[in-house]
Amino acid sequence: MASSNTRERILQTSLALFNAQGLPSVSTHRIAAEMGISTGNLHYHFKAKRLIVEWLFRRFEEKLSTLSEAAGSVRAIDDLWVALHLGFEAVNEYRFVYRDMAHLESEYPETAAKSRALMARNLLNARALCESLAAQGVIRASADEAEMLALQIVFTTTCWLSFERLVAQDAASRRTDTGLAAYYTLTLLAPYVDPPSRAYLDYLRAKYVQP
Repeated sequence: MASSNTRERILQTSLALFNAQGLPSVSTHRIAAEMGISTGNLHYHFKAKRLIVEWLFRRFEEKLSTLSEAAGSVRAIDDLWVALHLGFEAVNEYRFVYRDMAHLESEYPETAAKSRALMARNLLNARALCESLAAQGVIRASADEAEMLALQIVFTTTCWLSFERLVAQDAASRRTDTGLAAYYTLTLLAPYVDPPSRAYLDYLRAKYVQP
């Protein structure tokens, strides 16, 4: 039990450090020091930083997979906002993955390959979601327009954290508002939404944008 607890603490501490300081900046020595354990103890559980990254990515992948399955039940605009909100929360919880993608690509090629496969699945799921909403009349979009919307949704989700970091004037001004991110993504569908669903967009605008 103690060994299992230590392993979990290593993963949670690593995730917090990767998110806060960036994947390239955090070594196994830094993780061990943060936990107050020896590097040898850490390496007993994870022989290399690469294995920690792989475990954390697997958890991120599993969480997004669960959310994608739940997204299959989306039947209305408010359901879609909830699905987007939960997706952004998952991205934020494991934000080092998308934020440090270039480093993953160069230093962790196996994990980067899994990330590309995940991105492809995300696009397929987003496409199926948009096509389903169009078939139900929630949005009025052609097949080509549904394809474009799916691509834009995945692009926005993937690049959100990098964009947020770039536009923030300083660290103190950065805010991680997953609800707002979900709303802005939802507005991509605004030109296609059927009139009865526009009231919910107006409600979200009042909640997140208007003073």
